[in-house]
Amino acid sequence: MSESRGDDDDSGGSQKVGVKTAEMSTISPIAPSSKQAKHWAKQYRTEISASISSVASTAFAYPLDSVKTRMQAYKFEHFTNCVQHTYKTEGYKGFWRGALAPMASIAFVRTVSFSIYQKAKYKYSAAIGQATGNEEPLVVVNRPGSIPTFQTVLCFGAAGATAGGLIAGIACPFELTKQAAQISVLMANKSSTSMDDPIGRSYQQKGTFATAKNIVLHRGFSGLYSGFSLHLVRDTIGTSIYFMTYESTKQLLVKFQGSDSPTSPLSVVTAGGICGLVSWACIYPIDSAKTHYQRNCLTKPKGEPVKMPKIQFFNAKMYRGLGVSMARSCLLNALYFSCFESIKKYINHLPNPIAQDGDLVT
Repeated sequence: MSESRGDDDDSGGSQKVGVKTAEMSTISPIAPSSKQAKHWAKQYRTEISASISSVASTAFAYPLDSVKTRMQAYKFEHFTNCVQHTYKTEGYKGFWRGALAPMASIAFVRTVSFSIYQKAKYKYSAAIGQATGNEEPLVVVNRPGSIPTFQTVLCFGAAGATAGGLIAGIACPFELTKQAAQISVLMANKSSTSMDDPIGRSYQQKGTFATAKNIVLHRGFSGLYSGFSLHLVRDTIGTSIYFMTYESTKQLLVKFQGSDSPTSPLSVVTAGGICGLVSWACIYPIDSAKTHYQRNCLTKPKGEPVKMPKIQFFNAKMYRGLGVSMARSCLLNALYFSCFESIKKYINHLPNPIAQDGDLVT
């Protein structure tokens, strides 16, 4: 809350203090003032932008993510076959099954991930500049007309790997719950032909939290982290490639456009789409292995060993659903980064939260 800095012996200053006190008495002690809200928005602009963009992009692309998971976990001839089977057995709701968990968790996970990335980016930039004796990578990137260098790519890649590795511990239980909900009907249908597999059937027709509870019931609390090692490898490598591609592509596009702004709308939406395509193309076999392993864990009781699948690059079966996954990732990230940069730019252009008297709202 701002404090008056007028001289106590100045009658005009005393009147101002009195007026301020009267005005403050009409302000809710709970609801922040407009100045406080603007100050808070500017301070947490990355988190606000990331959370809003995550919810919007996840809601838009979720049906494609659901189809991708089904194609990885079970064998479908092609994308259309999977869509038709899902609609026939589950209706339209099937494409949105398990959406509650990612809608809530992805907003949180991405917000934390972007916060870590932003802080790590500046730390690595300063460290690289000090180690090489050259300009810091972020100084180079923000200079109009610059192109990616080894140092800038290294900075973004290291920051992305740091964010991906640290966030994996939070993201793994949410993603496993989402996957279990998405393939619950498929697991139940497969289990119906086998009388000795009641666990697979137990996931059917359950909400997000009931699904998580079911996992704990059959696998224990540690069951929520089934496949964590594969998740960690996927997110560390994938997030590194993701941010390297996004930042470097955006930098090149800004140069070729001749734009003075490092976040021109065309460069942002294009770089967002490309980074989604490149990162998923590189890590897809890891994600497929993770999906296979987690699916098998979901149908086994606690204590029963589950064989860890091999990560086989260039093996056709490890790339089932790649096309729909890349299309989903391209659309999701193009939308995500467009929203993210637009919201952040809007917050940056808000007036500085300084009172008319010159008091900074803290």
